[in-house]
Amino acid sequence: MTPLLTRQVIHTPLMTVSRLDMKAGAAVPVHSHHNEQITTVQSGCLRFLLKDGPIVVSAGQVLTLAPHETHGVEVLEDSVAIDLFTPRREDWISGDDAYLRGGKG
Repeated sequence: MTPLLTRQVIHTPLMTVSRLDMKAGAAVPVHSHHNEQITTVQSGCLRFLLKDGPIVVSAGQVLTLAPHETHGVEVLEDSVAIDLFTPRREDWISGDDAYLRGGKG
């Protein structure tokens, strides 16, 4: 994806599960999607940029995001996170994920 962000993904008919390996300094631009999202941080520390203000999520913690909830991520230290989405990420399947690859999307 980028030198600072790599991803492994599994899609089922009903959900998408991804593992993100992120280096300190990486960022996911503010965006939203129609999918509900559950993020569990396996290691490291992430700052989520939410409408009501930033929240830091560290190893062992979980964050849930409602459908259409605007959010972005700043990677504070080398991190691994597991993201679960329902319904599945059709935009990722079709390759419409330029916002993660450094494009505008």
